Amino acid sequence: MYRPEIKVLDCTIRDGGLINKWQFSDELVRATYKAVCDAGVDYMEIGYKASPEFFDPKEFGKWRFCKEEDVREVLDGLELKSKLACMVDIGRVKEEEILPADQSVFDLFRVACYIKDVDKGIALANHIMDKGYEVTLNLMAVSTNLEKDIDEGLAQINNTEIPCVYLVDSFGNMYSEDITFLAKKYSHALPGKTIGIHCHNNRQLAFANTIQAIIEGSNMLDASVYGIGRGAGNCTLELLIGFLKNPKYNLRPVLKLIEDHFVSLRNQIEWGYIIPMMITGTLNEHPRSAMEWRAGPQKDNYVEFYDKLTMPEIVE
Repeated sequence: MYRPEIKVLDCTIRDGGLINKWQFSDELVRATYKAVCDAGVDYMEIGYKASPEFFDPKEFGKWRFCKEEDVREVLDGLELKSKLACMVDIGRVKEEEILPADQSVFDLFRVACYIKDVDKGIALANHIMDKGYEVTLNLMAVSTNLEKDIDEGLAQINNTEIPCVYLVDSFGNMYSEDITFLAKKYSHALPGKTIGIHCHNNRQLAFANTIQAIIEGSNMLDASVYGIGRGAGNCTLELLIGFLKNPKYNLRPVLKLIEDHFVSLRNQIEWGYIIPMMITGTLNEHPRSAMEWRAGPQKDNYVEFYDKLTMPEIVE
């Protein structure tokens, strides 16, 4: 419950934006950053850094692109007590669009990739580190990988200067024993590197699995306000802060933020424990099919959705 090495990263806007194409108001983003700072959270991930070449700005909000001027404008006048982070996907950002760190508002870049593309992830992470930033490498959807492929990927990462590697339960499929197995594997394969944890809540285990990762030595912890995030959402920030017995963390600002902004937001966009998300998590599948199902008129036909995924030949 307490280790001075533990850092908390808020991914509310970045992961939450996967629900509404990052169409958050400036007021909400500013209020979220201020609350995160007041709560003592170490980092706030304010969105993705992506090139307009790959995403249409007419369709996607500014937090899909994280232009320096947009971030500075929204946070103008606030003391930047929590470090600012953003995520980059390999192949979706141009390297020249990432400024040198001494010219940027950002402190941390998180490089997301799959095991099969770990060489590309390493190359991008190295490029970003050369520009002076903190960097993490987030290995997505490892619940779908063969153990030998994970071992090979970790071996490649071990030969780099990348300081932090994330264990990511992208589909909300893992149980605590899976977290234990993989966290120990990561720690053994990556001596001297920090291990991070990012959990989704498809089976109501994101918080429990985050605690299990802490037990196994993970020191970078992801969470989001009110659990907002793609599909079933993430480990809830308010639960995590309440769990960590470190006096630097303060729960009250997060509760105030939820009261003022996220209760009403939850009535506008959907996230959290929802049966179709549970089904995709149980089947170890990406939640995109569940999100599409929930957007249609048959959204509460849970058996039909389950049959569609498990017995498509019957449904069709």
